Amino acid sequence: MLELAIGIILGGCALGAGMAMIAGIGPGIGEGNAVAKACEAIGRQPESKGDVTTTMLMGCAIAETTGLYALVIAILLLFFAPGHFVNILINALG
Repeated sequence: MLELAIGIILGGCALGAGMAMIAGIGPGIGEGNAVAKACEAIGRQPESKGDVTTTMLMGCAIAETTGLYALVIAILLLFFAPGHFVNILINALG
């Protein structure tokens, strides 16, 4: 019974970490679109290169935080949470 519960905990943590990493798709698509539009804008008005580049880099940095938060959650679910949840289970069963 205890082995099954531990297996469910480990499987749930691994599944959650995989689902958290799906959030890495969003920043990749968003940043790709931002760079494409910035290149178009610079192509139309080359004199605005500095302003467009600065704004694009700021937007990409903000968009990247979503992926970084997902990475932190996935690392916590893989390395910290299983041991913590198993200890809670063992303490609850006595």
